[in-house]
Amino acid sequence: MALYGRKLWEAMSSHWPTADQQPGATQAEIEYARRWRDMPKVVFSSTTSTVDWNTRLVTGDAVTEITRLKTEDAGPMDIGGATLAGAAMRAGLIDEYMLVTVPVLVGGGTPFFTALDSWVNLNLVETRTFPGGVVLTRYETRR
Repeated sequence: MALYGRKLWEAMSSHWPTADQQPGATQAEIEYARRWRDMPKVVFSSTTSTVDWNTRLVTGDAVTEITRLKTEDAGPMDIGGATLAGAAMRAGLIDEYMLVTVPVLVGGGTPFFTALDSWVNLNLVETRTFPGGVVLTRYETRR
């Protein structure tokens, strides 16, 4: 299941539903587009009124809904969008962090790691390097 804030949802839903049909789509893009369409998704927004592509809209408190999903053992959940991820992080709801570093400095945007009340200690689980210098690091939250 993927959890999105409104801005990231708008970006993802404008590209991935038809990404596998675009000229020059790579095999990885084709596979991810199919996976994305089939994946259950939840969008948290007070301004969006409709969603599609196997998606449910939540207009209430995100932390309350994520807590409910974890209690019901909804399975693994990916959280995307800096504001949504930051709220889940401050509430202690994230079990694992998967960070993808792309070798581009943008110099702006909404920070994922805003001020916290206390440190979040992590254990390194995995590191992968991809062509073009992209690096994935995966950490579990040390509780």
